[in-house]
Amino acid sequence: MLKSCKLCPRKCGAERFAGKLGFCRAGAEIKIARADLHMWEEPPISGTNGSGTVFFSGCNLQCCFCQNHVISAEGKGFVLTAKELADTFLMLQDRGAHNINLVTAATYVPQIIEALDIAGDKLNIPIVYNSGGYENIETLEMLRGYVDIFLPDLKYYSGELSSDYSGASDYFGCASRSLIKMHELVGSPKFDENGIMKRGVIVRHLVLPSCRHDSAKIIGWLADNFTPNEILISLMSQYTPMYKAKDIEALSRRTSTFEYEYVCRLVEGCGFDGFFQQRSAAEDKYVPEFFDKKYY
Repeated sequence: MLKSCKLCPRKCGAERFAGKLGFCRAGAEIKIARADLHMWEEPPISGTNGSGTVFFSGCNLQCCFCQNHVISAEGKGFVLTAKELADTFLMLQDRGAHNINLVTAATYVPQIIEALDIAGDKLNIPIVYNSGGYENIETLEMLRGYVDIFLPDLKYYSGELSSDYSGASDYFGCASRSLIKMHELVGSPKFDENGIMKRGVIVRHLVLPSCRHDSAKIIGWLADNFTPNEILISLMSQYTPMYKAKDIEALSRRTSTFEYEYVCRLVEGCGFDGFFQQRSAAEDKYVPEFFDKKYY
């Protein structure tokens, strides 16, 4: 699948085994920038011990406001074999992780499946697929039986916004179909006796400045396509102008309290359970440290 890459909706055809990089900046080798226990995910994902989070280098969206741009766009990270990635998963499990959290992993799905096969039955905690939402249905199908929890973004409804900010005018069409597929693959949320998530879908939405009406359309679509017991919604207020967004007038400020609370009321009105962020989450101090060589 990497000989002429079609793993994501861009289907850029990069010859990754020939040393070519795709739009996502990924080649044939597995490249990550961090693997550690992470406490800043939603409560049933991080729990008390932390989520065993692996940050993959590269991204198929290249959002202009990305807080992780040093790895998504600039390629920071270090190379691992599939065996080393499997060992990393097991190391995180040994450290008490509630799950293995694969962040921006779409462009490495075949290699990740190889690593999960190597780990086999020794890895017995849930696998979380943490995604920007811009996915291929065929690639998601490959994850059937491997992923237990999907944690996708649903960033935009407007094709104009997704084109301007992420270079993907087809974002909503792809992401909405992907969400329906994700729910088909793992079903409705399930938790253990301690409230730690074992299966299901949490849909994340970051409220952007000047985009509350677009957010309203997203919440409306979710209400039209899912019942409140089928998914959870995580509504994020953490937007901070970073990367190229500092030079874009509409994105050069933080989301206002009015804008965020407007969308919160819509979520509550639709009856969805989920998570709301404190305004203090809009700080760049929550961006983790990334590495260009193996550090563990």
